[in-house]
Amino acid sequence: MSKTVQIRDIDDEVYEALAKRAAEVGASVPEFLRREIERLAARPSINEWLERTRRRPGTSPRRDTLEALDELRGPWPA
Repeated sequence: MSKTVQIRDIDDEVYEALAKRAAEVGASVPEFLRREIERLAARPSINEWLERTRRRPGTSPRRDTLEALDELRGPWPA
């Protein structure tokens, strides 16, 4: 079941910026905000993201990573 969210006391400048962005993508302000809220809800929170990255094992030794970076950067200037 869908829910309704109401936001009050939005500054005129903020609303105008939202209206401009909505117009750029051919949407109304409510539709634009709906899309943005869906996108926000689909992203993990900072804590969730940190927890997932802590559990992930490193795939290559640190030395390999440093050597690959050195190769990409090229020789040091003299």
